[in-house]
Amino acid sequence: MLAPVIPPKLRRGDEIRVIAPSRSLAIIPEEQHATATERMAELGLRVSFGKRVRECDEFNSSSVASRVADLHEAFEDPSVRGILTIIGGFNSNQLLRHIDWRLVARHPKVFCGYSDITALANAMLAKANLVTYSGPHFATFAMKKGLDFTTRNFRRCVMEDGPFEIEPSPTWSDDAWFMDQENRTFVPNAGPVVLRPGAAEGTIVGGNLCTLNLLHGTEWMPSLDGAILFVEEDAQAGGLAPVEFDRNFQSVLHQRDAAGIRGVVIGRFQSGSKMTLDLLRRIVETKPELDSVPVACGFDFGHTTPHMTFPVGGRARLDCAGAKPRLTIVTH
Repeated sequence: MLAPVIPPKLRRGDEIRVIAPSRSLAIIPEEQHATATERMAELGLRVSFGKRVRECDEFNSSSVASRVADLHEAFEDPSVRGILTIIGGFNSNQLLRHIDWRLVARHPKVFCGYSDITALANAMLAKANLVTYSGPHFATFAMKKGLDFTTRNFRRCVMEDGPFEIEPSPTWSDDAWFMDQENRTFVPNAGPVVLRPGAAEGTIVGGNLCTLNLLHGTEWMPSLDGAILFVEEDAQAGGLAPVEFDRNFQSVLHQRDAAGIRGVVIGRFQSGSKMTLDLLRRIVETKPELDSVPVACGFDFGHTTPHMTFPVGGRARLDCAGAKPRLTIVTH
């Protein structure tokens, strides 16, 4: 099996194309649109937009044809060096059968987003052998407070070279920042926690768990053999979120090549999920498939802020031998 292709790093002066493979730019207020563009400029990146990003239907999205066309044009345009998704949503998996994977493979570029974009990121690994990035959306950069950690990690992963260790953020937030930019609540971060001891290195697969599971049994699901599995879940199910996480997590472990999973990294849960550390420990304890696999939780990815950026298809080393887990991004 060939090593996944790492796209060229972004450099100051590069053009970033913003596309809407899930929800539309039309749902983002103009002020936030402007702020996010300014944040890109501070990183030295020039922003352009797909021709169809403002189309908006009853699902706050647009037609499959429009979304695929913008994605294809972004990869094919030689002036575009990186691609950011506007925001997540619920339907990016509609695009999978219509994407020209050979075109994507011929034009490797930084592609970044999270949540619903998990379907596209993992499919690009499976079908185009391309390393992509689970990290902030374009809309994320509209945040006026608490963005430093997100920006620093985005830059470290997609604009710089060499291995780096993931350090925990000093604080985190689960508030609706997009509704009120001034009155924010930040919570001290206790850092990640070891759930199963051990150490392993492997290829990163995953992201949002329920979205990853949409790929099960399809040609767009990447191999789990030799994987460090990254998973996180939102609070859509409310108080039933622990139950939903448990069965969705079990579904991954039922995949034919899941015996090859080398380690598991779990992100941060939203407060509304009602997930506790004790519940999560119990969920992991009920999985005999993980008896000899290092597992750690509480990392800075998921549907809270800030966001770390990690490479889907890159390599990570997870060390759970000590009191606190250590996570190193080896290739990205």
